[in-house]
Formats: sequence, C-alpha cells, structure tokens
Amino acid sequence: MAGMKMGAKFEAFHREGQTWLCTTGLPSDVTIEVGDMSFLLHKFPLISRSGLLKKLLEGIPNEDGSNSVLQLHDLPGGAKTFELITKFCYFGKIEITALNVVSLRCAAEYLQMTEDCGEGNLIAKAEAFLDEVFSNWTDSKKALETCEEVEPYAEDLHIISRCIDSLAVKAYSDPNLFNLPEAGDKSLQSPRGTVLWNGIYSEIKPPATGDDWWYEEVSSLSLYLYKRLILAIEAKGMKLETIAASIIYYCSRYLPLMNRQSSFSETNHVNSGTTIAATSEADQRALLEEIVCLLPNKKGVTSTKSLLMLLRNAMILHASPSCRENLEKRVGAQLDQAVLVDLLIPNMGYSVETLYDIDCVQRILDYFMSIYKAAAESSSPCIIEEGQLISGTDTLTPLTMVANLVDGYLAEVAPDVNLKLLKFQALAAVVPDYARPLDDGIYHAIDVYLKAHPWLTDSEREQLCRLMNCQKLSLEASAHAAQNERLPLRVIVQVLFFEQLRLRTSISGWFFVSDNLDNTQNPSGHLGLPKSDGSRQMDRAQDRGLGADNMRERVLELEKECSSMKKDLQKLVKTKKRWNIFTNKLGFRKKSECCNPKESSPL
Repeated sequence: MAGMKMGAKFEAFHREGQTWLCTTGLPSDVTIEVGDMSFLLHKFPLISRSGLLKKLLEGIPNEDGSNSVLQLHDLPGGAKTFELITKFCYFGKIEITALNVVSLRCAAEYLQMTEDCGEGNLIAKAEAFLDEVFSNWTDSKKALETCEEVEPYAEDLHIISRCIDSLAVKAYSDPNLFNLPEAGDKSLQSPRGTVLWNGIYSEIKPPATGDDWWYEEVSSLSLYLYKRLILAIEAKGMKLETIAASIIYYCSRYLPLMNRQSSFSETNHVNSGTTIAATSEADQRALLEEIVCLLPNKKGVTSTKSLLMLLRNAMILHASPSCRENLEKRVGAQLDQAVLVDLLIPNMGYSVETLYDIDCVQRILDYFMSIYKAAAESSSPCIIEEGQLISGTDTLTPLTMVANLVDGYLAEVAPDVNLKLLKFQALAAVVPDYARPLDDGIYHAIDVYLKAHPWLTDSEREQLCRLMNCQKLSLEASAHAAQNERLPLRVIVQVLFFEQLRLRTSISGWFFVSDNLDNTQNPSGHLGLPKSDGSRQMDRAQDRGLGADNMRERVLELEKECSSMKKDLQKLVKTKKRWNIFTNKLGFRKKSECCNPKESSPL
C-alpha cells in the first residue's frame, strides 16, 4: 500500500481519555470539539494552516483569557482525521496512506487549507499523493472504498469518479502493468522477499491472468460504487460476457441462495466465491433487484443457469413482480440453452399447491413460443419421413431442444399428486406437434402421470393421451405401449394399428425392390455389346434366385413379428372384454391370417 511519511514521532501530542493534549509548554487557548473527542490546542498553529479556523477564531471574543470553544462535528472523517490534521498544523509532517488520503483531502477542503494560508499546505500534498494512488490498482480500490465515509465531499471533489475511472482503465487493460513489477527485475528485489516499486515495500504476488482477475477485487465494494464501476468498465468497451460474469460473481457473494442447487435432491454448493450471509432479507432483495437491472440485455450474454438461479432467489426473497418478469423473459429468450435440473424451481408461493412452480415455467415457455413461433411455423417439417421418424435423427433446432426439455420437465413433475390434469395438459400443449420428431418423451411423461394418478376416469385418460401421436412412437415405445395396462384400450388399438401399418409398408417396400431386381438388366458386356437372349435369360434367372433367397429371409423375420403381435393380441383378448369387437371392425384377424406361412401363396 502506498504511503507518504512526513515526520515520524509526535511525543508532544498525546491522548487522555476523550481529550487530546499538546504539551508544548504553553497553555491551551482553544478547544475544538469533533464528535465525542475534545482537542486542547493553540490558535497560532491552526490559523497558519486553515482559512476556516482563522475566520472562526478571529470572530470569537477572548477578553477574559479563557479558552475559545469551537464545534466541528460535521468535519469529514471525524475525530480520527482531525487528529492527523492537528499534527500537520503543529509539525508540518504526517503519514498519508491510501486509506486516509480521501478523508484528509475532503477535510482539508472543508478547513480551507490552501496555498494562500501557507506553502506546501495539505490540499496540495493530498492531491499529489492521489496522483500516485491512481497509478496503482490496489491503492485505487482501497481509496474508493474509503470514499463511502465522506461520500458527499468526495463526490464534489470528483475523487470517486477519478478512482472509478482509474480502476476501469486497469480492469480493461493488462493488470501486470499497474500493480506488479516486471519479471526478472533484480534491482527491485529486496532480500526479505518483498518488492520495492515506486518507493513502496509490498509482498510479491503471482501475476494475475485471464479476464476474471478483478472479479473478487471489486466484489468488496458497496453496491452503489460497484454499479458505477461496472458502468464505467462497460463504457470502456469491456466484453459483455465478462461484465455479466462479474455481476453474477458479485451476486453470489451477497446472496447465499445463489450457491445452492435448485433441485430438492441436490444439496451441493456451487464454488463461486465466499458468501457473506450477514445481510438481511430486505437488503438481499434490494440488491437482487438492482443487479437484475444492471445485467446486460443482450441475449446469451448471461448464462441461462445464472438467470434461473437469480429467478429462484427472486421468488424466495419475494422480489418485485417487475424483477421476476424481467428474469422470466430473459430465460424465455434463451430457453433452449437451459438444463432440466435448473428449471426445477421450488414453489415458494404463499399457497403451495405443487412441489415445483409450474406457473413460472408456463410463463417462460409462453414467452419462448412468442419469439420462435413465426420462425418455427415457416420452417416446420410438415411431412416427416418414416426413416427419420424411426431413427430420430432430426436436427436439433431450438424448438426441438425446448420440446425435449419440456417433456423431461413433465416427467419430473408428473409424480406430484397435487398436479392438476388441466395444468399438465396446458404445459404439454404449448409445444407444437411438429417440434417433436419422436413422441417417446411425452409418452413417458404421460405414463408417469397415469401411474401417480390412478383415480383418473377413462375419459380423462383418453383426453390426456391425445397429447401424444401414436404414429410417432419408436419401436421400443410402441412395444411398451402395447402392453401398458394404464393406457386406455382405444390408445392401445391405435398403437397396434400403426405398428401393423408400418409392418405392411415395410413388406410392400421389399416386394417393390424384388420387382425392380427382376426388371433390371445388367448393362455390362463384352466390348459394350448387348448380350444374347440366352445369356440375358440366364442372368435374369440368377438375379431372381438371389432376390428370392433374400426375400425368404425377410419374410421369415416378418412372420416372427406377426406371430409375436398375434400373441399380444391374444393376451389383450383375455384382459379386455371388448377386444373382439374392435378387432373384427378393424380387420386385424384377417391381416394376421394373411401373414400365416401355411396359407400364403408360394413365391
């Protein structure tokens, strides 16, 4: 820390209780009261340095020789600062450091300690030392922290703005240029492992690296000063991502709940700095509301995880509706970057109905859809190819990512017995059908909800199952759904119908390939000449034989699948009384008989 020493000892100046005395051999003729301290001093040293004290003391009559009494309770810095000023007036020497230079400069201005009263007065010396302070990061920060004690005076003297500008320049630049000596400079090394730079001894610190070296340094500032510093750094051209990360770091230090996971099962803490838990709930709420307004508005600058953590804190601390709405819109604008565990926000309302805040997620999702709806509709896949449907290799667009996120969220909240059917349906219906390349996720969520709510009526079960498209289930999901007794019978029939339809389509495709093999002629031949009729017939017979072998293998596989489906149908007949009615109407029995190898015509 920088320090300018002007004299070393002041034996003539000592304290007795709440009184400071100056034993110079002459009786005191003036008493100055500052706060709860009294200073028994002499007029001449004071009026020779301070224009204000000169005016005040000359205006007090002293005919009987008693001490003149002055009260300076509004002196910047209080009694501690006036003690240093008194020593300066008596001896012309004082030790100035980065921790007292601001209060000394403000008090000197208050007492009018200009060059008109005497050469080398305190104002000039304090200003000269401030110039040295502003050249060093650590001293500039310490000086800025002391500005809070004398804020009105420091503001009028532009000390706060100069400190902030100094720190903003250094945060945007290389930190090694301001608070550390150059590497390998042996002339600055002292034998005790300290560094002498600018006439100041300090301990050696490892060089700071990266853009985040100043996060912890400025997190000790008050919110008022921190806000001004962040705005100044942003004006200098600092990257918005770096500024947002610094704001989140500052928040995590003063908001204890920022360091906890949002899920009820996760209790691990996030390593994001030391948390100061001494602040009250009202102070935390005020800080959170200010911080949210300070975050950059650009999309993607602040991580979705951090925004959701702020939103959770806003609900716990009962922040203002505008603050929560602001955070919900920020999250909704980049919902495709969210992670499921961060979206599980506990319900902190006064009337807790569900375990998680479903309404909050509903609003976030609605805002996301309001942004992406037009773009999604213009590029929505109206027709999904069957191969793409089965393999599930659709491109992960933001809307598809959100659809997967919503399906996972529904599966997590579905076990809550207090979750109403209408609320579950409303949340699932926000995502359009074309956003899901496969409906396995929503089917899983529906199955979990049906398992946790066995008291639903048949009509409610059918209404719930309308959220999924049975035609977009994978083979594994279809096999599970065909044996799922929690599903309505009508849904099971639909699943089996589409599975059989898919099977018939596959068989037709294989027959189409076989016909093409029969009709295709071999273009190769000797010297490019067409083959004779005899050789052409022989090649066709060979190709037909190979195609027939392949078709036999494929038909055997399909026969196994048909027999498996037939067994499933027989099981359903035993458990469902109305099964025969549906199968006769839809013609499943006839279709299964067509697949019987004994009755099928030879190839």
